[in-house]
Amino acid sequence: MTIEKISNKRDLDKFIRFPWKVYQGNPNWVPPLLSEMKFVLGDKNPFFKHAEAAYFLARRNGDVVGRVAAILDRNHINVQKEQAGFFGFFECLPDPAIARELLEAAAAWLKERDIEIMRGPMNPSVNDECGFLLEGFDSPPMIMMTYTPAYYLEYMDKYGMVKAKDLYAFLSVIADVSTGKRLERLATAIRERIPGLVVRPADMKNFRGELDAIKDIYNSAWSNNWGFVPMTDEEIESMAKRLKPLIVPELLIMAEVEGRPAAFYMAVPDFNQVLIKLNGKLGPVQMIKFLWFSRRITDIRVITMGVKEEFRKKGIEAMLYLESFKAAMRKGYKRAEMSWILEDNTLMQRGCEFMGGRLYKKYRIYEKRIS
Repeated sequence: MTIEKISNKRDLDKFIRFPWKVYQGNPNWVPPLLSEMKFVLGDKNPFFKHAEAAYFLARRNGDVVGRVAAILDRNHINVQKEQAGFFGFFECLPDPAIARELLEAAAAWLKERDIEIMRGPMNPSVNDECGFLLEGFDSPPMIMMTYTPAYYLEYMDKYGMVKAKDLYAFLSVIADVSTGKRLERLATAIRERIPGLVVRPADMKNFRGELDAIKDIYNSAWSNNWGFVPMTDEEIESMAKRLKPLIVPELLIMAEVEGRPAAFYMAVPDFNQVLIKLNGKLGPVQMIKFLWFSRRITDIRVITMGVKEEFRKKGIEAMLYLESFKAAMRKGYKRAEMSWILEDNTLMQRGCEFMGGRLYKKYRIYEKRIS
């Protein structure tokens, strides 16, 4: 077996397409769009303005049997004050020797750059897809969440990786929440308690203004979260551009207090229900499928919510959930996933449970000291 660092577009294409071999016949795997993967891994991704990566392929008898990326994010080092690097985009066929050699290659690349801790998987950062699936293998992931084989967990343990953090996903039946009177009574009480509170859907005609408010709230609200690294303006612009076609304005909720941005909440339809039909392609035939199946999406995923510190623990979070769930029910959506939630963020977990959520998937991020 050989481990080779990718140096040309042909091998990068093999890197991108390798997961099809791992998940062949698995009905719960959602193939990513090939075009999206090329963007995420390529120079046009603004993440790489402050980061660098090396991509490795494992080959046996000439056939690709595994892949991994080693990632160094200078912003993470500067913000978190730790010499931590990452591995990501990890996939391999069922053989612990493949996993070991890939992780060794990633660790060696990071050690050459004075990194002391290797953590992952991050694909490529905590602001993107991350973690190995730990529980909940019986259903596909929702949009921008991972699905990985159970044997990866065993291989991480064998290599000496330890848990860094677990991430939770909660699932709620929208109708059960939206038709309840308890939340309506709570909403009335919150409005009386916070004069000047306005909760409204995003104004897509003023998307630029809404995006500026989201930037301000996001980097303020998440600043103390584990592993958090503020997204640059360019990264937020890029993500907004990629997500805008998926956004349902009624599910992007803004909260203001006396005209000042206080909180935002974003849920999107679970387009994985569409992507699972496209096999990674988006040609003319797939576009027809995309339009057809987009109208039949049944679920939403709550991707992010941020509340400025001065407005926390006042009930605004419940207002955001209530308004979005009511809008989702009007549009015919059945279920909502709230993810991901840190295992030690009990406040957010209680909020998910208050919204009828049950813990139904877990993900794990690993780490290992390498020097």
